[in-house]
Amino acid sequence: MQAYLVGGAVRDELLGLEVKDRDWVVVGATPKQMLAQGFTQVGSDFPVFLHPKTREEYALARTERKQGHGYHGFSVYSAPDVTLEEDLLRRDLTINAMARSEQGELTDPFGGRADLEARELRHVSEAFKEDPLRIIRTARFAARFQPLGFTVCAETMALMRTMVAAGEVEHLVPERVWQEIQRALHEQSPVTFFQVMRDCGALAVLIPELSSEDNFSAALETLQCVHSAEGSTAERFAALLCALDERDCTSRAKALKAPNDCQQLARLAAAFLPEIGKLDLAQPDAGHLLELLENADLWRRPERFSSLLSVLGCALGAGSQKRLEPLESAADSAQGVDPKTLMEKGFSGKELGEAIRSERLARIAQAVSSPTS
Repeated sequence: MQAYLVGGAVRDELLGLEVKDRDWVVVGATPKQMLAQGFTQVGSDFPVFLHPKTREEYALARTERKQGHGYHGFSVYSAPDVTLEEDLLRRDLTINAMARSEQGELTDPFGGRADLEARELRHVSEAFKEDPLRIIRTARFAARFQPLGFTVCAETMALMRTMVAAGEVEHLVPERVWQEIQRALHEQSPVTFFQVMRDCGALAVLIPELSSEDNFSAALETLQCVHSAEGSTAERFAALLCALDERDCTSRAKALKAPNDCQQLARLAAAFLPEIGKLDLAQPDAGHLLELLENADLWRRPERFSSLLSVLGCALGAGSQKRLEPLESAADSAQGVDPKTLMEKGFSGKELGEAIRSERLARIAQAVSSPTS
């Protein structure tokens, strides 16, 4: 019975990066032996255990065999006779298929260390094509390590294209795809993720609306801007889709099973972008501005409105951000209306709502007509 540190911990250690998660593989053990040593079993699909003191994950060495389509079409074999190399062989990329013994000895049967030095993302074996999720994971690793100079090697890119052409990506469940996209949006270079996905053909399957060069370029420019501003997940997702028609944006966000806050912000950004482009900066229409603020639900969701402005600012670009000024001025002035003051004046019910709206409209009209606005 021997335990080995595997995967990302070994990779990041060799790259000189901070090791955040440490996963282990145990060779030559049974579940009964692990439990006898105080480990707690947590895995249902295959035996995974938590160390009694460190709470780090220890998985029994296993092999996998493809039985169907998609991410779940695998049978798993785990037994004491599974070797370390057999366990590493089932992994996605060579840089993730290295192990280090408790005594410090490195096991690298597939050239992972050489690929680290060459800054290449390379599949371990032809078994890579059995799991379409590995396409998305490879793109995500490209996004994570792009600042270090990593790229997907030609052979792996060719294999990914073959998998896409075979229809494997179509079998991925939306929830799993969203998990990977969400993580990719926060990698070191999120735009790289979508570039790799487009290059291998997977983007045309998962987000076909970004197939056109105009939409794709706009999406990446806006996403890079929001990323540089350290935007939230919802802001990054909205940046990705805001150049689309509102209907297409809404439909795709729903199909990707994005969380509600991401879907709502993306829809608002897609709806507002053309409206901002049509504003008359010389004589803004106060009524139209108030309608926009109402559609954004500014009064109940001021934080989301702030996020919307951030995304729109990035989408417009540095040279056109002046187009947001009427909307920002309208929001500042309209938020100054205090319903309690109007209630003290005797307004209530439907009349109170009308009075609030009239006051907001008057303040917006004054703000956008002022020479100093």
